[in-house]
Amino acid sequence: MKLTWLGHSGFRLEIEQAVILIDPWLSGNPVFPEDKRDEAIRGATHILLTHGHGDHTGDTLSIARELKIPVVGIYDLINTWQTHQSVEGLGFNKGGTVDLGGAKVTMVNASHSSSFDGNEGPVYAGHESGYMIAGEGHVIYVSGDTDIMADMAWMGEYHQPDIGILCAGGHFTMDMDRAAWAARKYFNFKTVIPCHYKTFPLLEQSAEALKAGLPGVKVIEPEVMEPISL
Repeated sequence: MKLTWLGHSGFRLEIEQAVILIDPWLSGNPVFPEDKRDEAIRGATHILLTHGHGDHTGDTLSIARELKIPVVGIYDLINTWQTHQSVEGLGFNKGGTVDLGGAKVTMVNASHSSSFDGNEGPVYAGHESGYMIAGEGHVIYVSGDTDIMADMAWMGEYHQPDIGILCAGGHFTMDMDRAAWAARKYFNFKTVIPCHYKTFPLLEQSAEALKAGLPGVKVIEPEVMEPISL
């Protein structure tokens, strides 16, 4: 199983028979090298979205059309795009599980907001979400954009993820301290990978506080386009 950070909250996850692009914002992403686009999307089989904000949906429509692959996520947004944007989609909702090339992906709650830009302001884009992705002997929790939630208690107990991909940049989501507290309180991770940081000066630039708050846990600070074997 291989995970590659695309900057911000974007990842390329190679798991089972799937190559899943999670929240692929490439064009205009300050930390993503434009000349790496073809490498980042090569062989992708699915696009998985946590919510509708532009720093997460980014290049979704262009990649989906170019590669002729489905966009997977909250029903409201996916159904709208299937109807009006001529892309293949797989929409589902909280508690639902879909099979993406042998990886079992379950949608879980997040606490944030979700919209995309319209002519007269933000347009509702369905509810924000996170995912539990099970495959190759692991369960990965992709938090999406969120703060600490009481829901994390049952999510950790029920799904028992061993890998956490956690938003931790602060301002728009939980910060490094809060992410560490949530990981200690609600989960038993062996590995934690922070995201939604470093992109802008407004966000946290280092994961040192996350590392300090999670003794005994392997905290990996990812580098853009450098694969991590899990």
